[in-house]
Amino acid sequence: MRYVETGGLRLSVIGLGTWQFGSREWGYGPTYASDTAPAIVRRAIELGVTLIDTAEVYGFGRSERIVGEAIRGRREGLIIASKLVPALPIPSVVGWQVRGSLRRLGIDALDLYQVHFPNPFVSSRSTMAPMRTLLEEGLVRHIGVSNYSLERWRAAERGLGRPVLTNQVRFSLAAPLPHWELVPYARDEGRVIIAYSPLGQGLLSGSHALNGPAPADVRGRNLLFRPRSLQSAEPLLAALRDTAAAHAATPAQVALAWLIGHGNVVAIPGARTVTQLEDNVAAGELELSGAEMERLTAAAVRFESAVGR
Repeated sequence: MRYVETGGLRLSVIGLGTWQFGSREWGYGPTYASDTAPAIVRRAIELGVTLIDTAEVYGFGRSERIVGEAIRGRREGLIIASKLVPALPIPSVVGWQVRGSLRRLGIDALDLYQVHFPNPFVSSRSTMAPMRTLLEEGLVRHIGVSNYSLERWRAAERGLGRPVLTNQVRFSLAAPLPHWELVPYARDEGRVIIAYSPLGQGLLSGSHALNGPAPADVRGRNLLFRPRSLQSAEPLLAALRDTAAAHAATPAQVALAWLIGHGNVVAIPGARTVTQLEDNVAAGELELSGAEMERLTAAAVRFESAVGR
């Protein structure tokens, strides 16, 4: 496993996303939360994953509870990240929310606390004021944001009065916009992009046939799985398959390697099984050549042009 180090954080280039933990919309069955999800966390730690990302809204807090139980006795060296829903980002409410996350996770402090999305009715300065208080109180160690544009990210840093170390955004070969807008800023300023949906919710695995049925879970509403998008994705998937064959890897592993090949990007794919987790983590050792990175980037641009952002 490779790591990205910044601001005192040591982030594994492949982390673990836990939206699926405790969430019924993925349709993973009744034993996923009780058996499979904890096993995935434990195996991730064994494989050197340090970044485990959750949020208070995932499963209405159930994801945090599952993670908390699974990391009990394994806390050392981990970066536990959760997210604040900024519906009313005033000190009393934010303090109540972070303490709820800490209680569910069973920890004393969050390594990374992220504003889940920008509140269009509240300024970045006002949102960051209570986050600064959390830092001063020692309840969180670092602040991040999620789904922030570059302009909002910079405004958040001005409001916090110190670095906002991470920005968690939708980023993949199927959604390459951060490659141009956010990655250069993060690289220049010593920040990190955390890529969620790094496999386009499974599109980039190449396992969804054009004429096959739409996914029966939450992805059934995702425009990426409409026939037009699947057809437009074929050249991108062909580039992934070619590159995968050259490395004795899978298309999904190549898609993850493209992300972390930027140098200041870490990816947090979810996993349905322990085996899928192991396959994802193996991508942390895969390094693509400059020519391979460029070919995949060009294919991503063409796909984005065909289906829109």
